[in-house]
Amino acid sequence: MKSTADEILIDDTAFWVATRGRCFGPFDYQWSPDLRGVELTYQGLKFGEICGREELYADLTEFKLPISVCEVAAITAGTFAEGVAEGRCVDQRVSNLLTLLEKFGFGRFRVRDV
Repeated sequence: MKSTADEILIDDTAFWVATRGRCFGPFDYQWSPDLRGVELTYQGLKFGEICGREELYADLTEFKLPISVCEVAAITAGTFAEGVAEGRCVDQRVSNLLTLLEKFGFGRFRVRDV
């Protein structure tokens, strides 16, 4: 995946975080086998889980990613997973994501489909 801008690139449930001329991903999410939560993955390896509306666990330490990439990825995965669970369309999920990115100091990021 190529990008030189600060972007989140989306392809179905997978996404990449591009910043400072580098692109990190794919990040992805899927329902856990018991359908009670959502598993978060980076390059196919589980790094976290969303267990409920107020409970998110994510640890990307082993991948040695820049902290801003970790923060943007956690915001993106959580926002998209919540949007799916709430039955929101893609445009609503992206709109909510942009609002949250701005709120947490990442307003420079744009979102686009690949």
